[in-house]
Amino acid sequence: MSIKTISSREVYRNPWTRVREDVIERANGQRGIYGVIDKDPASIIIPLDSTSEGEFVYLVEQFRYTVGGTYLEFPQGGWEQAEVVPEDLARGELREETGLTAERMTLLSTLQIAYGVMNQKHYVFLAEGLTMGTHDRDPEESDLVVRRVRVQDFEAMVLDGTIVDNCSVAAWGLYRLWRERL
Repeated sequence: MSIKTISSREVYRNPWTRVREDVIERANGQRGIYGVIDKDPASIIIPLDSTSEGEFVYLVEQFRYTVGGTYLEFPQGGWEQAEVVPEDLARGELREETGLTAERMTLLSTLQIAYGVMNQKHYVFLAEGLTMGTHDRDPEESDLVVRRVRVQDFEAMVLDGTIVDNCSVAAWGLYRLWRERL
């Protein structure tokens, strides 16, 4: 390991996030400080609907406070629990945000979100065989809007900068690679 932790202290905590400051020593002997955000696991779900009219994905549109804007992205989130069953988490987030349930959930991979500053696993699932039901949103998701979008329109939105969520773009790239190998 090229960086050794000398000490660590938690500097902030709320139900969703923990921030710690670590005193580190690099391989060359220089010491420094590293700020780390620790978050419990999350999931991101690609709700894919294949019909006689074509392929569609479901996106959620919501205000993201940290960047001060409303954006489209795949349903995603966590339960503020360190130990989760990934598929249960993905099914729960999908239903909570969109009202959708899925006959089939396929785990495509587990990624890390912004691992230069954050420690958070992100389980990437493909959801198929979708049925619309009732959502069960958290209070901070009250402004969330569900959009059903043709796959080619979604990909155009990725390329023109409408979709800027790196997790959604990474999940879609992972899905496309996975699909090509079938």
